[in-house]
Amino acid sequence: MAKVLFINPVVREEDVPRHIPYGMAILANYARQDDHLVQVFDANAWRVGFDALEEVLLADSWDVICIGGLTTTYGYIKEACRLSKALSPDSLLLVGGGFFTSMPREIMSWIPEIDLGIIGESYVTFPIVLSMINDGNHNFENTLGVVFRDNSKKVVVNPERPNISDLDTILWPAWDLFPLEEVYFKNSSSLFSEEAYYAKKRIDVNASYGCSLICKFCWHLGTTGDMVVRDNEAGDKDVQFTYGRNIRYHSPDYIISMVKHLKEEFGVDQVNFLDENLMTMDAYSKRSWLEEICTKWIEEGLQPECRALGVGYHEVENTGVFWSGTSHATLHRKDILELMFKAGCTHLVYGLESFDRDILKNLGKGSTPKKNEEAVKVCLDSGIIPIPNIMIGFPEESFSTIRTTIESLIRMGIHAKPHFATAYPGSEWYYRYKGAIMDQYEGDLEKYVLDLGDATKITATISHNFSPVELLGLQQIVASRDLRLLDQSEKAWTSEPCPLLYQSDIDEGRSGFVPKNIKTPISQTA
Repeated sequence: MAKVLFINPVVREEDVPRHIPYGMAILANYARQDDHLVQVFDANAWRVGFDALEEVLLADSWDVICIGGLTTTYGYIKEACRLSKALSPDSLLLVGGGFFTSMPREIMSWIPEIDLGIIGESYVTFPIVLSMINDGNHNFENTLGVVFRDNSKKVVVNPERPNISDLDTILWPAWDLFPLEEVYFKNSSSLFSEEAYYAKKRIDVNASYGCSLICKFCWHLGTTGDMVVRDNEAGDKDVQFTYGRNIRYHSPDYIISMVKHLKEEFGVDQVNFLDENLMTMDAYSKRSWLEEICTKWIEEGLQPECRALGVGYHEVENTGVFWSGTSHATLHRKDILELMFKAGCTHLVYGLESFDRDILKNLGKGSTPKKNEEAVKVCLDSGIIPIPNIMIGFPEESFSTIRTTIESLIRMGIHAKPHFATAYPGSEWYYRYKGAIMDQYEGDLEKYVLDLGDATKITATISHNFSPVELLGLQQIVASRDLRLLDQSEKAWTSEPCPLLYQSDIDEGRSGFVPKNIKTPISQTA
């Protein structure tokens, strides 16, 4: 049996730790099921420095050190990999997840300490890799879904492994390996709804993988089913973006059984579905999937008492499980939303993004301003609170499109601080604007990846009409819904170009390079 150490990197340092790493927790359970000795160093939960990681690395002779996460965790991952190989040189350093799948060749180049990487879905590949390592076999030439260096140190990207068709065969996460009571449950409360605010033990679950939409800002590799390995321009095998979509979901019985276990074992009172889009699955299943989940949620005693009795949250003691997730403006339906509310749904995140018709059309969301507004009203009428996500800084963004969005927010009574349109690796925008991104970071793509966050701060801009500092100002204007300030800004900014600013001028103490060619339109060539 192998000694396996999982390292969960720090994510969203500006916020408290709220989410266990769902995929990593599942992989830990696979390793434990095969009788490997498993430990987890959850840096995100404990928020300790690298000195603590050094102690863990020296605490045992690890056969395999596993680390992975989102692209936004790249900075931590890079340093963790360096320390791992320096302090535990005989361990096989294995990486995976979104940060690696989106750009495996670049990551292998930037982090030379990596021995092996897994691209795409790992639930089949990971146990195979562990078994090979345990048997002393490090020849991965014929292993699907891995990236390694051959004897000449050349990076080899093997063909992708087909995704699992029957999701119900996937193990549950190893929740007990993570500090639920000590950390994650303490951060259960959120301001999205009354029920969510009073949550004491919230946890995430994942009921489906994939999405039918083609939003240009969205990461569409690996678990969503459209990842393929093809020859790149240099003739080397590499991960390629496509418009393929693979819609998969767990059966309602699998989901209900998992939630019942969470309630009985850990006392969970709120569940958040991590799914990209619950309504996509509902539509794909011909409107049967969510209905069955809600019906069985009620039948199996998970329905909160206030929803069963039709009374307010504080009018009765609630021992059931509330839940939340994501929706889409064009896929909402009155009857299913009402059933979801009855079963215990508290709020749904809606990616409205904009209220400008042309932006929505070009974005690929398949929505319109009218549909966006209707979705909010229908959701509110059902009793479920819609949480709107707004973005600015689209390629075609203008004062006119910003004004349209503000007017819609005022009309609907929505207050929202918008995110910035960001070209994350793995998205269509990334491949389209890669050349422009590198121009803004002095030709150093790694600087851009190190600078990426949760899209609340400026990195590389893809807007043809606004500079980084102008977008920061527009973010505040949209958040305040101040049309007079927008008008004043339009007059001032169109008459006098914005001065050149560096990152230190915009956000003191935050590293990163801001493009100097403030008023130069960004090319759409990759």
